[in-house]
Amino acid sequence: MRFAAGMAIFAAALTVPLALPIGAAIGLDRPVRDDLAPKDLARVRAVTTPTTDFTKPEDFEAMPGGGATSTKLVNRDSFSQVSANQTFAGEDRFKLGNALFRKLWVSSPSSTEASDGLGPLFNARSCQSCHIKDGRGRPPRPGEDAVSMFLRLSVPPSTEEERRKLATHELSRIPEPTYGGQFQTFATPGLKPEGRVVIDYDERQVALADGTTASLRHPTYSVADLAYGPMAENVLMSPRVAPPMIGLGLVEQIEPADILALADPNDADGDGISGKPSMARDPKSGEPVLARFGWKATIPTIETQTAEAFSGDIGISTPLVTDAFGECSIAQTICRDAPSGVQPRLGEVEAPDPILGLVTFYSQNLAVPARRDVDAPDVLKGKQLFYDAGCATCHTPKFVTSRNAKDKALRFQLIWPYSDFLLHDMGDGLADGRPVGDADGNEWRTPPLWGIGLTEIVNGHTLFLHDGRARNLTEAILWHGGEGKPARDAYAEMDKADRAALHVFLESL
Repeated sequence: MRFAAGMAIFAAALTVPLALPIGAAIGLDRPVRDDLAPKDLARVRAVTTPTTDFTKPEDFEAMPGGGATSTKLVNRDSFSQVSANQTFAGEDRFKLGNALFRKLWVSSPSSTEASDGLGPLFNARSCQSCHIKDGRGRPPRPGEDAVSMFLRLSVPPSTEEERRKLATHELSRIPEPTYGGQFQTFATPGLKPEGRVVIDYDERQVALADGTTASLRHPTYSVADLAYGPMAENVLMSPRVAPPMIGLGLVEQIEPADILALADPNDADGDGISGKPSMARDPKSGEPVLARFGWKATIPTIETQTAEAFSGDIGISTPLVTDAFGECSIAQTICRDAPSGVQPRLGEVEAPDPILGLVTFYSQNLAVPARRDVDAPDVLKGKQLFYDAGCATCHTPKFVTSRNAKDKALRFQLIWPYSDFLLHDMGDGLADGRPVGDADGNEWRTPPLWGIGLTEIVNGHTLFLHDGRARNLTEAILWHGGEGKPARDAYAEMDKADRAALHVFLESL
């Protein structure tokens, strides 16, 4: 079957002899994964050691998702393919999940009882509305409503109990008292949306070493037309665009020890990079676990992410997040008095089993597209510049997924996400000033880079970073500050030809 072929690809990769030194990525004195026999552990260390040879592509570099990589033709559906090594039964589940991911929910009461429960306040009517073509969202254009971008809200803790819950990860943030944890810009009939998101941009010029000038747009965010009274004076607001969906299941199957081995929260090695792991409570077990999803790495599992998105974005309850009123706060009584979509004959929530499981499976199996032109001279040159500038220090190229993954399609795959999934201080320019979970107001999770070169083809834009402020790769890199500043400065010192080569490498991912 196709799965066997995918496993054979990686089995061949593990014939590489152990190379010493193994590098900072997995030091012998760092956390060690327990899913491998010593021989396999040595081989995994070898195959994930950062390369020093930029004269040719690395083995299997063109298959960033391992055997799960999609080799379909590049087009607008490039982010919407199933894991290539998934079974036929798995493909059926994927297609059912896809249908539910695209499903348009309607307000209650409705004659379509299996589809009602929307809102009453919401940001989108379907998962696909935010994750357009399973890709990257964007800020609204002038005159548009915000759909694939929204504002997170919170306030600083004001009591010892709130501080305790934040410290023990019982809560990741304290919601704004009236408007909750997310600002909703749409409402069902008879209700008013919470208000409008307002974005103002200020253009500022940046000079590069070769005399070239770039322009960065500095955003300011505010809200208008508040329908439920004023917000707290100490409200903290942070924008988010929907991130790409590809490769999530593979990321979920990276062994925690491999991510923790990259952490250096106190910068013990003195390289200026202090990646910090983020912890969150698993809603099923109640135990703190490594979180690796979300712009600030606050989400521990894809199932949790799916359930929270159903609730916060659409207002739909699931077995994991059971409030049928979504983000309606206790203060919004008119919202909580609206009818819900719970149908007792179907279950106790608006999206009962197996809906959550099917959408989760779909999200776990959106394949990473194959790389393009990995052996082209300008791609190889750009790759070396990427490493030389220090970009690979945080954008860790390679991992091998767990031997214990329940889904065989995601098990023991050599993958190339280009992220360490840790929190880093990115400087004042990108700071949102809003702590959440283990991330402070300056820290962000390193976003994976795989698929970044297909953003324009899939989504029709090249808007990057957590709020889409960067209009191209140049701006995205120049926004790097804090721990990312040395790499940013190295880029700014490059001449035009070298910057172009670095862009070609990134566009090949």
